[in-house]
Amino acid sequence: MNIQQLRVFAHAARLSTLTEVAAELQLKQPTVSFHLKKLEESLGVELFYKHPRQLRLTDAGQTLLPYAKRICALLDESSQLMKEHREQGRGHLKIGASYTPATYFLPPYLAAFQAKYDKVMPQLTVKQAGTVINLLREFEIDVAVVSLIVRPFDDLEIIPLADDDLKLVLPYNHPLAHKETILVEDLKNESFLLHEHGSTSRELSELWARDNGLEWRVIMELGAIETIKESVKHGIGIGMLPWRSVTREVQAKELVLRELPGNVQQRHICLAFRKADIMAFHVRSFIQFMKHSCL
Repeated sequence: MNIQQLRVFAHAARLSTLTEVAAELQLKQPTVSFHLKKLEESLGVELFYKHPRQLRLTDAGQTLLPYAKRICALLDESSQLMKEHREQGRGHLKIGASYTPATYFLPPYLAAFQAKYDKVMPQLTVKQAGTVINLLREFEIDVAVVSLIVRPFDDLEIIPLADDDLKLVLPYNHPLAHKETILVEDLKNESFLLHEHGSTSRELSELWARDNGLEWRVIMELGAIETIKESVKHGIGIGMLPWRSVTREVQAKELVLRELPGNVQQRHICLAFRKADIMAFHVRSFIQFMKHSCL
């Protein structure tokens, strides 16, 4: 078993075919097959089910995968550290972010970070918060900036950077838009537009409705904040969105923000990174920069 075999194995576990693995690693397909076969021979187990068109892990392959990812990540980190000694901090910074921070929070901080660390090249991956956290755990990204209900994680450091509370979003001509204080009872006959399942916003919205005994009518599930805003503008329903995502429309008097009534679970935009990790220079620098800038 060697590092090249483990690297090929880790890529094969993520992709569907040997052709895709070969293309991504810039190898010939017989070379990929050779490395996988040698790895199986050295371990004495089959790592993939024999299927002519699709790669699918066996139980042994599933067991090996997290170790292979960690070994490859540690090798990449050590290589990056040595590269920093040669090139004084130059490198790629893999950031994962959920949609609200990526669009409405991170851009000015990324601009300021790049101005200070011009040799670092940020690479931003934008997914739902849960997906980003999984990418962090699987060593696919270096650090995450996500909207979360703050709670402890055994394997991750979670640092709240800014509040990111949900608010009711109404069209400017909605009858409830003229009430300064909206009660739960006022919302019983309203139609709601919600984020799709899997997002922190959807989790918090459902917690709020349950905690306050609201049996609401959800008429549409949407994946993008901008789509929800446009739908609310056209009177399709009431939205529940992070307040910072709607500031421009509120100033333009296109939408109205109101506090959620009753018991509300708070959420924050958080910085997340792995505990007890060997951090490259640019990862440490970004974490310290965000702490200094936001706290």
